[in-house]
Amino acid sequence: MGEHYFAERPDAASRRRTVELVLPDLHLRLDTDSGMFSPDRVDPGTRVLLETVPEPPAAGDLLDLGCGYGPIALTMAKRSSQARVLGVDVNQRAVMLAESNAKAAGLDNVRFSLADDVDPALRFAAIWSNPPIRIGKAALHDLLLTWLPRLTPGGLAHLVVQKHLGSDSLQRWLNDQGFPTERIASRSAYRVLRAAPRTEGHTR
Repeated sequence: MGEHYFAERPDAASRRRTVELVLPDLHLRLDTDSGMFSPDRVDPGTRVLLETVPEPPAAGDLLDLGCGYGPIALTMAKRSSQARVLGVDVNQRAVMLAESNAKAAGLDNVRFSLADDVDPALRFAAIWSNPPIRIGKAALHDLLLTWLPRLTPGGLAHLVVQKHLGSDSLQRWLNDQGFPTERIASRSAYRVLRAAPRTEGHTR
């Protein structure tokens, strides 16, 4: 199913199932479906990210980039109840299911949207992401160059990437693009990278 999860309208026949996200501070039951990322379990990289990132900002707009069925966005919404959380994806099936999961969890400070429908003027105090590495390096770079410049001054992005899928080269590339980036955690072949807003005077 990996080839389908970044399609706008997945071809895979629907097969609904439920997974559980259990963290020290929350327990979520999430409906998933075929044609989206990691439908049979919460992805290990997502879990590493959620277990290692600092608390999200208490207020402001927060972004889950590549939200899938919503585990990262819902965790952000749960941890920062006064913030406004937005989850974006290109996958219509995933966005609809994420909305349903938010309602089931009773979280009203989170919404989900297709990426192209987001107001380009919106700025984010935090971006969390398990980015879609398998879309290819050029498409991934374009995605990050679209969203990382939308960090507010002082905002931070946290990205989780497998080492063998290029976490170290991505860290170097982000630094070369003017986003000061460091590794803040390493576990089970995953790296969590923290990127700050682009340095002054550095353009795309």
